[in-house]
Amino acid sequence: MRLAAVAIALTISGLYAQEHPRPGSGAPHDAGTAPAPAASVAPPPVEKTSKTRHSIQINGKTLDYTATAGTLLLNKDDKPWASIFYVAYTVDGDQDGSKRPITFAFNGGPGSSSVWLHLGALGPMRVVLGPNGEQPKPPYHLVDNEDTALQFTDLVFIDPVTTGFSRAAPGEKEDQFHGFDGDLNSVAEFIRLYLTRFERWGSPKFLAGESYGTTRAAALSERLLENDGIYLNGITLISTVLNFETISFARGNDLPYALFLPSYTATAWYHKKLPKDLEGDLEKALGESRRFAGNEYNAALMKGDKLTAAERTNVVHEMARLTGLSEQYINESNLRVPEDRFTKELLREQRKTVGRYDSRLEGEDIDAAGDSPEYDPSYASVQGVFTAMFNNYVRADLKYDSDSPYQVLTDKVRPWSFDRFQNRYVNVADMLRQAMTQNPSLKVMIATGYFDLATPFFATEYTVNHIGLDPGLSNHINLTYCDAGHMLYTQKNCLDALHGAMSDFYQKALPTP
Repeated sequence: MRLAAVAIALTISGLYAQEHPRPGSGAPHDAGTAPAPAASVAPPPVEKTSKTRHSIQINGKTLDYTATAGTLLLNKDDKPWASIFYVAYTVDGDQDGSKRPITFAFNGGPGSSSVWLHLGALGPMRVVLGPNGEQPKPPYHLVDNEDTALQFTDLVFIDPVTTGFSRAAPGEKEDQFHGFDGDLNSVAEFIRLYLTRFERWGSPKFLAGESYGTTRAAALSERLLENDGIYLNGITLISTVLNFETISFARGNDLPYALFLPSYTATAWYHKKLPKDLEGDLEKALGESRRFAGNEYNAALMKGDKLTAAERTNVVHEMARLTGLSEQYINESNLRVPEDRFTKELLREQRKTVGRYDSRLEGEDIDAAGDSPEYDPSYASVQGVFTAMFNNYVRADLKYDSDSPYQVLTDKVRPWSFDRFQNRYVNVADMLRQAMTQNPSLKVMIATGYFDLATPFFATEYTVNHIGLDPGLSNHINLTYCDAGHMLYTQKNCLDALHGAMSDFYQKALPTP
């Protein structure tokens, strides 16, 4: 998600103790001899943990597990640095739990908690949505998640600083965590500390990230290896962005226009805006769109002003055929339609918009003539249910008490710093390549949705095809697809498919007995 904790949130008060004369003394205060006012000191953060026992029925079998909701206190230079909230799930009865796989999971944003993967895909409980991820009527409900990854791995859901209940320690500036490197270092330190505190260094280790969480996971693979000697077995990337050039619409960067086109085709297919010869078969339509985007359209974008009138006419016609947009609109847009304008234009005549995270879902703006939607209907469909259900679940079921607001998705992390990548696009694909080269046992699974207009599948394919891995390691990256959006697990059949793919992936990534 844009984008997918402390035990007790602590704030820096900034108040100062005031010195007053003793009652009844009547003596004037001597400013020249009295000690200077002392600043009040915020109490140091403390770790807080709640353990509860649970069970879930899966395919007629009972899985008993322990849930731990709590905080780990990170230290830097022997001083409190940050308090990170997490929820961990471990299976009961495992005679050698230290050898069981463990997965650290997080979402993205930047500014997102881990609630989406936690209650949407991997955890033992999940929210109930409509068949295609539609917003249900409140009050909302949780049900047992028979697709929980707990069947084949223990789970630790991490909320980065300022998200969830995680906060910087008193006296520490939160903006030091609001950037690529600060975020990377704090999450890496949490993982190292968790492995140490809970004696999991001997476990097979995995990461799972969504959206910007895939950026974080790819970068962590190198950071953990080089700084901490932590070698991963596998990484699951859901709705992936490793190279921001592939999704950054900007004058002078034509790459995203070609890479988004197949997702526009999928969207137009769903809303029945394609011609009859393409409407019957999504895979056929996507195949044609991929070929056109990678050949004629890409060549036309590269030619720029040198494109002939005849070539332009042909490209405009084929783009209209594959996107559902009018030839006039495409021509007036100079063949370049960014995502926010596409989501506004496709159903404009019906006074409707389509979602960014899931382009199957429709919204409605008061101004049908605008250039971009007022809101994303696909985020509105999940925000309320995930927020309500986690706030209830963490207190009622996990018995973790806190009056602090749980920051599901916050803009308090902005502006997000990418200082390391000044004057160039963020690209962590090479960090992943280096980790896979130095640790040739590392395997990567990528899951992507056809109706995702935040991290489109063709952009992911482009990134993987340009990662530069040795040919002998190329089969260590595997892509899977589903007819869903950014949060592909909100569609039940895609959640089932994700679970099956991850189960197979873990078996292949684990060492042979």
